[in-house]
Amino acid sequence: MTFCCAKNSARWLATLIAAAAIGQAQEYLDTVVERARKEFEVPGIAVAVVKDGHVVAAKGYGVRKLGEPAPVTANSLFRIASNTKAFTTAALAILVDEGKLHWDDRVIDHMPSFQMYDPYVTREMTVRDLLTHRSGMGLGAGDLMFWPATDFTREEIIRRIRFLKPATSFRSKYAYDNLLYLVAGSLIPAITGTSWDDFVRERIWIPLGMTSTNASTRALINARDAAIPHARADGKLVAMAQTDHDNNAPAGSINSCVNDLAKWMIVQLDRGAMPGRRRLFSEAQSKEMWSAQTILPIEDLPKGAPAALAVMQPNFNAYGLGWGLRDYRGHKLVGHTGVLAGYVSRTALLPDLKLGVVVLTNQEETGAHAAIAWTVLDHYLGVPATDWVAAFHELARIERAEGEEAVKKAAGKRNADSRPSLPLAAYAGRYRDPWYGDILIEERAGKLGISFTHTKQLTGSLDHWQYNTFIARWRDRTLNADAYVTFYIGPDGRIEELKVAPVSPLTDFSFDFQDLSLRPVATAAK
Repeated sequence: MTFCCAKNSARWLATLIAAAAIGQAQEYLDTVVERARKEFEVPGIAVAVVKDGHVVAAKGYGVRKLGEPAPVTANSLFRIASNTKAFTTAALAILVDEGKLHWDDRVIDHMPSFQMYDPYVTREMTVRDLLTHRSGMGLGAGDLMFWPATDFTREEIIRRIRFLKPATSFRSKYAYDNLLYLVAGSLIPAITGTSWDDFVRERIWIPLGMTSTNASTRALINARDAAIPHARADGKLVAMAQTDHDNNAPAGSINSCVNDLAKWMIVQLDRGAMPGRRRLFSEAQSKEMWSAQTILPIEDLPKGAPAALAVMQPNFNAYGLGWGLRDYRGHKLVGHTGVLAGYVSRTALLPDLKLGVVVLTNQEETGAHAAIAWTVLDHYLGVPATDWVAAFHELARIERAEGEEAVKKAAGKRNADSRPSLPLAAYAGRYRDPWYGDILIEERAGKLGISFTHTKQLTGSLDHWQYNTFIARWRDRTLNADAYVTFYIGPDGRIEELKVAPVSPLTDFSFDFQDLSLRPVATAAK
């Protein structure tokens, strides 16, 4: 009886301490999130914090859609974008534990039809290589096959990877990519006969009790509690329609809420252990996923950046298997960010403190989630408070000013008096790239238009810039991705090639226009 009373007293005391901790955490968290929402103009944010295996906070802030009252809750669904990559890696880790796969297996041994541009790379590419951004492809190479939304299937995207020319030699340089995570996810049906979608649901979400999580655009649209994406269109914040990126699901299509992601962070911090002596994956695989695989450059802060940001500069920076790895204030920091059509997110874990934070937002503004995450980390590290909201707001201002200055500088060199070499009708036609396919240039009533045949959103006007260069101004202004379109003319006066490049350095890297090499298609081949 005495033991039982002592046991009950201990539980009661633990409950009081936990309640006090949650109350304290909620107060400072509410303050920083609301400041970030205001400063960065984010309609809705959801945050979860876990510590020592417990959920300290899981809460929604703001609204799901600008101008409407429905609030964001801890169950509101957001696209988590590239935070999906850790789920794909965990799914593969499960197969490694089961002996059905090894990290250094050659991809072609499981998917014989897989092919890269270079036959040597095709032969030597391993499962590990798929996950570590060192394939030799350029930054975001081929992303136009799924971003903005396209009509390509997963199988068609994988088939077309073979036409993407490398930017560097194999395994020599880090360059973030998405398409090889699609290949990695496709190993699952190749080995198990179960789709990636079903496997992550049955082997990860269901065991963890992630009951709201899905990987379907249709399910997101039909959900009762889902945050609507937002972006700026010519400077004005507007709500966007949901776009379908299910064709590259293993790289970024998961939709989740902070209540579910809290469970995900806890099992990650417990190195794959789940309640009841069960395991999602082994401790050995946890160690492998959180071990440095590819060295990342440590970039300098922009000139004039707030001094407070200096503490963010890491001593080491690397990519593991589906996770970014670095240090922060003497602690190993494991994390990832995600950006996808009106949403940005961040997951940050300090394994030695068993601390995790996830921030989901429905606006394309990275400073908000960064400020919140760093504030949470500092709170538990017990260091003097830094005004991260102000620091990241100033950093965003500097980066925006630099981007605007670059565009202005280019405009200053423009020869506005120049004219196209050919009549406008001569530029019209069908142009084909080996990996993307066709774009159409059309002339109507003395004006040129452009459309990417696989991408409905990439339709707009072509306004003359100078000489044989035009600017594609997309009708969907939320894309923020206007592009130079330059026609190269041969000695015979005919157009030989068409090249495309972003106007602004702030254009998202997944608009990899620069990787296109478009050539006229003969009339008979149309």
